[in-house]
Amino acid sequence: MRDIDVRRAVKSALIAQHEGDLDTRIVEEMGIWNGSVRIDLAVVNGELAGYELKSARDTLERLPNQCALYSQVFDRVVLVAADRHLGSAPEKIPEWWGIIRAHGLDDCVELETLREPAINPSVDPVQLARLLWREEVIAFLERENRGRGFRNATREKLAVHIAETTDIARLTAYVRRCLKDRPARSGEAVDY
Repeated sequence: MRDIDVRRAVKSALIAQHEGDLDTRIVEEMGIWNGSVRIDLAVVNGELAGYELKSARDTLERLPNQCALYSQVFDRVVLVAADRHLGSAPEKIPEWWGIIRAHGLDDCVELETLREPAINPSVDPVQLARLLWREEVIAFLERENRGRGFRNATREKLAVHIAETTDIARLTAYVRRCLKDRPARSGEAVDY
């Protein structure tokens, strides 16, 4: 079972789950940490959910690092893993992460939920703010009459400022709205 087969199955399931929901966007290879790290699939709606895929051909070598980074940004995370990873993967991820078993043949991957994801207890506001483009932060600050002195600030300074001066609920809602409103990249699943 290859990564593309697992990706196709998960993406199809997510599209079916959110069909007709105009407030949901499915993003492939969503970058975090200024694009230096990418999660395989993300669902943006009333929450920011990430799906990390580990096919039978993958290893779990990068999982601890991915886990630490994804856990700073996403409201929920689901590990979708082939059978060969299910023995060791649960001990490498937080208890609030969900687990989906991917099994079957290359052209017919079946998905089985083993553990539902819970809400992330510790989203990092600065890491969340780093998902915003510079223009998005400036627009927010200007609407709040807090843009003075920040129009020429670096993206990092803007992320720290908005994270430190904005209630987490308002920040998460704004980040989600910006992620949903961005133009789709080539090959990306768009609003369903």
